[in-house]
Amino acid sequence: MTQRILILCTGNSCRSQMAEGFLKSFDPNQEVYSAGTHPASRVSSRAIQVMKEVGVDISGGYPKSVDQFLNDSFDYIITVCNHAKETCPVFVGKVQHQLHIGFDDPAEATGTEEKVLAVFRRVRDEIKERIFEFYQSKLKNSRG
Repeated sequence: MTQRILILCTGNSCRSQMAEGFLKSFDPNQEVYSAGTHPASRVSSRAIQVMKEVGVDISGGYPKSVDQFLNDSFDYIITVCNHAKETCPVFVGKVQHQLHIGFDDPAEATGTEEKVLAVFRRVRDEIKERIFEFYQSKLKNSRG
């Protein structure tokens, strides 16, 4: 059974884009969207780069406002940062489950390009692992 999933963070430029990309790569039949409470102007080039390194292309994504989804119904809404969790708006549409799977914000990393990319890669790998666990436990077995 296809599930509708919305992944939320603040800027919709790193974590939620990566989580959306991974979830779509695990099962292209799921309806997966991502959005931000305060969307950035574009998807992080570093997020695009580190996802490409593991074979997931998110270069076609763009930050979207959560406001455009408020009237929609979702099986799952997943917040991936504490700010989005704390400021998650009320959805008018039916929402079956709301989860929080938090990750550090790689956009806050400082230092050399090499150090910053190392943070992006660590967060990417954490997202892949935790989103795959979510997929395995909540989505894969519910398909009929």
